[in-house]
Amino acid sequence: MQRFADRVAAGRALAARLRHLRGQPLVVLGLPRGGVPVAFEVAQALQAPLDVIVVRKLGLPQQPEVAMGAIGEDGARVLNPAVTAYARQGDLERVEAAERAELEHRVALWRQGRPACLLAGHTAVIVDDGVATGATAGAACAVARLRGATRIVLAAPVIPADTVASLHNMADEVVTVLAPADFQAVGQWYADFTATSDTEVTRLLAEATPC
Repeated sequence: MQRFADRVAAGRALAARLRHLRGQPLVVLGLPRGGVPVAFEVAQALQAPLDVIVVRKLGLPQQPEVAMGAIGEDGARVLNPAVTAYARQGDLERVEAAERAELEHRVALWRQGRPACLLAGHTAVIVDDGVATGATAGAACAVARLRGATRIVLAAPVIPADTVASLHNMADEVVTVLAPADFQAVGQWYADFTATSDTEVTRLLAEATPC
């Protein structure tokens, strides 16, 4: 079974699959936290700026694992009407206010005062260390499009074979290194899957090519 040594090795392998994008107006967006070390390698290889894309799920209060939608920066919000129909009056507003505060806290922590990269007129290359169900990745794609990205490329070192097809409904292009049929968890495809710290995210963003 092929496995990546760590997120750095995975990022370099993924970058090799994304070389066709080099020279285009790009912004590489890492999904925190584990996607940022992978995205850093991609951004370095493509000589593109790196930023984070922070999304927060809007879970039903009575069933937090069921998403009413998701939010991102710049007021971006995507909703799932099939789920919001079950929300009680005021639920959506209360949940969004709490998640918006948490989103802004995390953005401030990781960016350390740097402005967000502008996505208008750019291809957004959204990177994670792996995709399982695709829910978070799909929300990130929708948020990036709402923020003005002209094209969305979703990239991860490993994506289950049965998830790849559904992701094409969310992104203009899906790129992966491994698409296993026997997928159980992202971590099984890494020899070292140590959790990425907030400090590491902050450091990599500071070292990357600025917007």
